[in-house]
Amino acid sequence: MLHPGDAIPTARRVIYIILLGALTALGPFTIDLYLPAFPALEADFQTSAAAIQLTLTGTMVGFALGQLVVGPLSDKLGRRVPLLCVTALHVLSSTAAAIAPTLELLSAARVFMGIGAAAGGVVAMAIVRDLFGGRRLVVMLSRLALVSGVAPVAAPLVGSGLLTVMPWRGIFVVLAAYGAVMLIASLFLVPETLPKARRRDSGSATVWQRYRSVLSDRIFIGVLIIGGMTFSGLFSYLSSSSFLFQQTYGFDPQQYGVLFAVNSLGVVLGVQTASRLAARFGPQWVMAISTAVLVVAGASIIVTDQLGLGLWGTVVPLFFFITACGFTFPCVQVLALDRHGRAAGTAASLIGAVNFGVAGFISPLAAWISGDAGITPTSMASVMAACAVIAVLSLWLVVRPRTVPQLSP
Repeated sequence: MLHPGDAIPTARRVIYIILLGALTALGPFTIDLYLPAFPALEADFQTSAAAIQLTLTGTMVGFALGQLVVGPLSDKLGRRVPLLCVTALHVLSSTAAAIAPTLELLSAARVFMGIGAAAGGVVAMAIVRDLFGGRRLVVMLSRLALVSGVAPVAAPLVGSGLLTVMPWRGIFVVLAAYGAVMLIASLFLVPETLPKARRRDSGSATVWQRYRSVLSDRIFIGVLIIGGMTFSGLFSYLSSSSFLFQQTYGFDPQQYGVLFAVNSLGVVLGVQTASRLAARFGPQWVMAISTAVLVVAGASIIVTDQLGLGLWGTVVPLFFFITACGFTFPCVQVLALDRHGRAAGTAASLIGAVNFGVAGFISPLAAWISGDAGITPTSMASVMAACAVIAVLSLWLVVRPRTVPQLSP
């Protein structure tokens, strides 16, 4: 037995996957569930699209900062205590968002919602790394990557369905209930996977030492950039899409949800295929292909829009872009965590913080580029393509695939 998780029965492993997947999905659902309600928020608060997008940015920044705190704490205090405390904050702040009378108070509540959702993904990845290593780690992380990849795309579909039966404030009530269920499930079902002896590891006793050990790894830095740019490209699409497809192309919330359902299939295809290819050929070589596809797909949206090819000229290359994101996400997690088992919480927190923090600042750029003219496929895809180019440069200039060692058994 190389790792503790090797001795876990299959049935219990399935339970862990379901529970940890639900915890991982809490963050993306907190961020994206209300995207179909953006036009309604714009009308209710009588403000601009850019101002509404700032509530999304605030959530993602809160989510990023929360992970930077939760990750090292989970390495020092164990996995359970930070998870329970921060998830309780999510429930309280979601309730505050549901009753917020002004956009300013809603924005503040959204920041705390982001902080409160931060523990789920970080602790889930850290628990998996505590229990597994090598190729089995690839398989387990691919399950979480499937959730973290599908959830941002599927959440607006669920949100559009909720809007047919409730006003936009009801979405935050649903998120509060989701957080409460996760809090109770974590209390009774999530085990402590980090023994006290490992928390006192002399090589990484302080937060600074943990961060230094991780950030001194060139490959980790390169992978961190790739993950952040891929996520930023995806969220540039997510934050722009409700305006683009509902206002420019005339979709209603349900049609908008169907679009997300189709795109979520691309993420599923990408994640599940990538996990098998990464175990066989190495995650760095899977990313060599997927990041190139990101560039081509992003550039294709710009070209088809300039040629006036309409809706299909946008959605077809968009599907390939999102599928390539699905190929990239599990490879980022595997390369980052396989090398840092002793600081898994810190490494996971950096991945999440960079992904959502950078994306939070980059995703509103499409609206800023568009100005008063409204978001177009070109303005959205310009940000997506630029992020993809940076990811490609990071892979070949920083990570350097030929220097990446093979995964452990």
